[in-house]
Amino acid sequence: MRDVSLLELASYLPGEPVGTEYFLRYQNEDAALADHTMFKAPSFRHQVPRDETPADMMEKAAHTLAERIGQDALRGVDVVLTNTLLPEVPFTGPGAEVAHRLGIKADWVLDAHNGGCASFVHLLRLARVLIGTGQATSALLLNVQNSAGPVMTQSDVRRLPEAVIPGDGCGAALVAASAESPVLGIQIANHGEFTRDCGLTLSDGRKYWEAGTSQMHVGFTPGHVKDIVERGNRLVPEVVLGLCKQLGLKTDDLDALITNQPNRMFLDQWRQRLSIGPDRHLDTFDRFGNLFGAAVPITLDHGIREGRIKDDSLLMLAGFAHAGDFAGAAVVHWRSGGTRT
Repeated sequence: MRDVSLLELASYLPGEPVGTEYFLRYQNEDAALADHTMFKAPSFRHQVPRDETPADMMEKAAHTLAERIGQDALRGVDVVLTNTLLPEVPFTGPGAEVAHRLGIKADWVLDAHNGGCASFVHLLRLARVLIGTGQATSALLLNVQNSAGPVMTQSDVRRLPEAVIPGDGCGAALVAASAESPVLGIQIANHGEFTRDCGLTLSDGRKYWEAGTSQMHVGFTPGHVKDIVERGNRLVPEVVLGLCKQLGLKTDDLDALITNQPNRMFLDQWRQRLSIGPDRHLDTFDRFGNLFGAAVPITLDHGIREGRIKDDSLLMLAGFAHAGDFAGAAVVHWRSGGTRT
């Protein structure tokens, strides 16, 4: 396979930051799990309005990316890969619409509905295979999290402890055949046995497509939370350490760890289990909340703009999805020019 690089990133955050006080006036302090560490609130998050679509968010992030890479490079990509947490249309994603809006004539347009909070690694893996095997030359990756505004502010849902955690945003990335910032390796883990441990909750028992008045959200029970916590604490370190072993690296060799941002508890546990201090683990949870699949590209983008990611850095991108059905990790040698393999 030829070298494939993660060349540039951009992000979009809708609206002004929303403080936690928005939710406190509604929340039931006696609700089950209200005091659980999994639901300790970030200070701020961004919320997308009801009528701003995933395609709108992707287009705005892509325009910022184009300012950095040039319009010709953006329009010249031959792969568009998207992941949307809450698709506007149940049976398709926004990839074709976004490609049309951006003037991209891509041979490959794929809307990946799996991967969840680790979907950026999933999309990166797809791009690496297509480009590395010569079937494409460059790819646009787009990750949207858009459930905070539309779902978590519903009149019943906003009373729940989990409503304060998510934030909305979109991450965009350019991946291409290049040795400038090579992807050195990717490792994933699929655990289909956990897929039913996370799903939609509707209080009247209806299917989401059936008529009714109950408000859709992802439900948590004490039993599920206990299992998810145990898996989440374990799965990210497992894929990170597995990839390090595959590449002959130690965690001390990593200059930065960029993960999904589910809550402070997971972030702290991952640092402890990998012996990586906060100075090397980028953390945007308190500013943006849980960005789900958009967290890795948005957090990395902000790390670059804020000067925390230096050229020639060895980056570990990692995360786990849903209740643990998927986990992934990728190592990128950021702007190395191919000097270290």
